[in-house]
Amino acid sequence: METLNQNKALQLQQQQLTHETAAYQTAQLTSPISSCPPDVERFIREALIKRKPSLIPFATTSPTVATMVKYLKRHCSQSHSTAYLYTWSVHQYCRWCGADPDQLITECYSEDSLPNQKALLLEARRLDDYVGALQSDGYSPGHIANCVKAVKTFFRVNGLSLELPYKFRKYVVSRNRAPTPEEIAQLIDLADVKGKVIVSMLALGAFRIGTLCKLRYRHVRHDLERGTAPLHIHVEATITKGKYHDYDTFIGKEAVDYLKAYLEARRNGGLPNKIPPESFDDESPLIRDEHSKVVKPLTPSQVYNVLHRLMAQAGLLGSKVGRRYTMRPHSIRKFFRTQMAALGVQTDYIEYMMGHTISTYHDIQMKGIEFLRGVYAASGLCVKPKTKPSRVEMLKEMVRALGLNPEEILTKKALSMPHRTVITAGIDESQGHDHVDTLLKALKQKLKQEITAETTDATLKTV
Repeated sequence: METLNQNKALQLQQQQLTHETAAYQTAQLTSPISSCPPDVERFIREALIKRKPSLIPFATTSPTVATMVKYLKRHCSQSHSTAYLYTWSVHQYCRWCGADPDQLITECYSEDSLPNQKALLLEARRLDDYVGALQSDGYSPGHIANCVKAVKTFFRVNGLSLELPYKFRKYVVSRNRAPTPEEIAQLIDLADVKGKVIVSMLALGAFRIGTLCKLRYRHVRHDLERGTAPLHIHVEATITKGKYHDYDTFIGKEAVDYLKAYLEARRNGGLPNKIPPESFDDESPLIRDEHSKVVKPLTPSQVYNVLHRLMAQAGLLGSKVGRRYTMRPHSIRKFFRTQMAALGVQTDYIEYMMGHTISTYHDIQMKGIEFLRGVYAASGLCVKPKTKPSRVEMLKEMVRALGLNPEEILTKKALSMPHRTVITAGIDESQGHDHVDTLLKALKQKLKQEITAETTDATLKTV
């Protein structure tokens, strides 16, 4: 009984602490902030509000952290993911050091406001100890290198050069593999109509998840309303990962069909959660959040969760290598590269359609949309492979070309052998061999008759 009372008291304390934390965060989010420019403050909120809202006060009330985020926004790619990663990395380093970020910077300046080289040397040694702590915790070399890069950038934009006496050797610890066409087809079969669109567009269009979430109806309107396939999608630089350049890609007929069905369901109010019918304009999100009555695009984390659940349901995640599975949502993008390469498409065209920066970028773009559409169409990229005609079907077509009825020939053969049963739903192996033999005999007999007839006609004409 005493144990139960202690557990209840502990639960009440945890609930009270949760409420107090939420109230504190709400107050921090709504309070006016004056330590960073308005555009930087807005950028910080956009980058952190959905990933780690508790970091917003850390980034906005610290002049040194705000300076770092201002640099990322105004002079780098303006990536929300990068802003989050760098802010989180500096925050974790400060926690490990037991100091606030402004204090770390102040300690490395002398009384004359000049960099204190001795203090910077000590700080570099502390950063090296932090690297050792991360290694002990089992973090990958890539993760550690990113954390160190963020800390060094934090010091650099605040006027200090923090260097380590060695370079990191980055290597892949948990390598992910590309799914096979059968595995992609399995994911599509398990998915709802929205999931089918997500999987097929990632596989056949090689989109990054973040770019897919930013697509609008205007990106597909032209070809979709004209029934053109492969469907062309021009991706602007502003919605790419690094915002370096725009590019063009395509989606095949399978993805187009799923997209049509999904958009039609949205028009008719056929989505779950009682979402009302929707009309489209150019800026309507191509894939919307079904949990919101307000029309807004899915977030990358929502798409990631959809794909992860499908992979878990299909049993495709595989074993964990380190902290990650061998099959993960980003693996679907690899499907495009491996399949296009196997189908004989030149590497430069593959890289261009994936949005990678290549030396022949302008040369490929100048070839025009229709040329690239032809390259994509000629590859025959698809998820569910087209069924190849069997020998029986090929012989049937040849027999029909000679004016005979193959079904009638096979039926007569079956009726002449009472111990056999005519199967209409399918053909087993032994029956397939019999059908091949029967059709070959009919084909030979017909060809013999035509050759004999032609020879007779030629003889009569000669006489």
